[in-house]
Amino acid sequence: MNISDMYKSGKTVLSFEVFPPKKTSPIESVYGALDELTALNPAYISVTYGAGGTAADNTIAIASRIRNTYNIETIAHLTCVNSDRNQVKDVLEKLRENNIDNVLALRGDRIPDVEPKTDFRYASELTAFIKELGGFHIAGACYPETHPEAPDDVTDIINLKKKVDAGAEFLISQLFFDNDIFYKFQKRCLIAGINVPIEAGIMPVINKNQIQRMVSLCGASLPSKFSKIMTRFGDNPEALRDAGIAYAIDQCVDLISSGVSGIHLYTMNNPYVARKITEAIGKLL
Repeated sequence: MNISDMYKSGKTVLSFEVFPPKKTSPIESVYGALDELTALNPAYISVTYGAGGTAADNTIAIASRIRNTYNIETIAHLTCVNSDRNQVKDVLEKLRENNIDNVLALRGDRIPDVEPKTDFRYASELTAFIKELGGFHIAGACYPETHPEAPDDVTDIINLKKKVDAGAEFLISQLFFDNDIFYKFQKRCLIAGINVPIEAGIMPVINKNQIQRMVSLCGASLPSKFSKIMTRFGDNPEALRDAGIAYAIDQCVDLISSGVSGIHLYTMNNPYVARKITEAIGKLL
């Protein structure tokens, strides 16, 4: 099924993201979480490609289980920074063999001390390549607070438009903690002629290390309200978990009330957190 068709009803789409286990853990370690996450009946579940694109086989195996065992639509992340055309074709063929026809096309993070491949410099080039091959529905990523490597927000929007023009049918945003930033980003997209659905990426922060890591990776800003939560509850793991869930729920309620196309919940493979949020907003969707 083409995931972009899910947005045509006008209702907010709720989807999840999961990631493959670390190299030191068996793939089965994620299946228990999937049992609980799929029971929440998200519209679809995305599966990341692993750090530096090192977990292609695990991505395919997990996405296949979601699609073929749980009968829930899935979208597989596909990065290109460390892949050439033949490697991308190989992954796409394996996805096709597993009845997976939705792909999130990404450049991916560079691996330190590893020279990147040169077939695809940007996600827009990967998107165009997949589009030319045919047989897949393509999504793209976007950054409400501007891509960390972009010189300014105008250049970032121009590049995002190239990605959409190349074939991205909908977009999933990087995490953010201030909804006003997301709304301003939506307006910039409309001005630039980017008219595809945009899902808002929401990450419930449940521990200090998590937020420090995420902010360093994507450059998300922390509003005063959020910083107060971190200051007051940062040394109390259970309180911080509950406060983080409450903050994410508040974001989701505001986004749904404002008519957002979708909410993409970065679950961190944590069914408890996903369940609390889904139960709180389920009747609003």
